[in-house]
Amino acid sequence: MVFRRRDRRPIWRAVLEILWPRGGWGRAAQYVKHRVRRLPDTPEKISRGIWAGVFTSFTPFYSLHFFIAMGLAVLMRGNVLASLMGTFFGNPLTYVPIAWSALTTGHWLLGTRMDHTLVATADGRNVCKIGCQFGNAFSDLWHNFKAIFTDATMDWRGLDMFYHEVFYPYMIGGILPGIVAATVCYYLSVPVIKVYQNSRRKRLREKLAQLKNPADGA
Repeated sequence: MVFRRRDRRPIWRAVLEILWPRGGWGRAAQYVKHRVRRLPDTPEKISRGIWAGVFTSFTPFYSLHFFIAMGLAVLMRGNVLASLMGTFFGNPLTYVPIAWSALTTGHWLLGTRMDHTLVATADGRNVCKIGCQFGNAFSDLWHNFKAIFTDATMDWRGLDMFYHEVFYPYMIGGILPGIVAATVCYYLSVPVIKVYQNSRRKRLREKLAQLKNPADGA
């Protein structure tokens, strides 16, 4: 086929480029910024799409970010493509500070405490903290999947703990920092897109004038 890659990438390379694109995340950010500025829509509508994408990156629904951003953009009458590009605010370089801010805010709002390691209490009882929550959740998922085909009994304790200690605080806590970050990006992007679009229109007018009056450009 015409558009098929001539050099088929191995799976490990495709995964690596998702985590670290060619040229690094700085170059990827420049590409996204360039594409956003060239979208054929008003600066306000494009920026509303960016707001939706940035806000979505603060939610724990990682596999659904595109769909959530699109839905928010439609509700806000924002640019859908801009919302998809806005989700790149969440990337391997920003996931840690995003997760930390969301979890910290969530536990603060809920009046609970966020811990990071597995420690033993004074009575010798092990308490599973944030560091082991993910391991227990994935372990439960794998165990329960195998239980479908075997006589093993399903166990949801790890997932239940993960929900109450990580997922729910993340979901609640991501709202406030998500709104703040998305609003900052909105007010920064509106004037930048306006300047770019006005400059682009000016260049197009100058080119049209040269085509109509070729002698003036000589």
